[in-house]
Amino acid sequence: MAISKIRKGDDVVVLAGKDKGKRGTVLTVGEDGRATVENINIAKKHVKPNPNKGETGGIVDKEMPIDLSNLGLYNPVTDKADRVGIKSLEDGRKVRYFKSNGEVVDV
Repeated sequence: MAISKIRKGDDVVVLAGKDKGKRGTVLTVGEDGRATVENINIAKKHVKPNPNKGETGGIVDKEMPIDLSNLGLYNPVTDKADRVGIKSLEDGRKVRYFKSNGEVVDV
């Protein structure tokens, strides 16, 4: 099992792009190396009405995926984005840790 550095539910900071500096929670992580983050990378989507489903048409704000390389995991100790590494513990578990202070992310 490959361990990913950014997972669903993580607090992340955008490092590059139009939303640089903003913070949000990861909603989904795709196999293509892109993640959807809450209230980040918002795009206008034009939706046709569908009377069968009861959907009204109009312009909807939708979160679009952003590349994982443009995201950094939020470190509450330093109050900034941080790089993440992976190390094995004595009991054989693999955990993520912050590179700046060595603190373990997953407990």
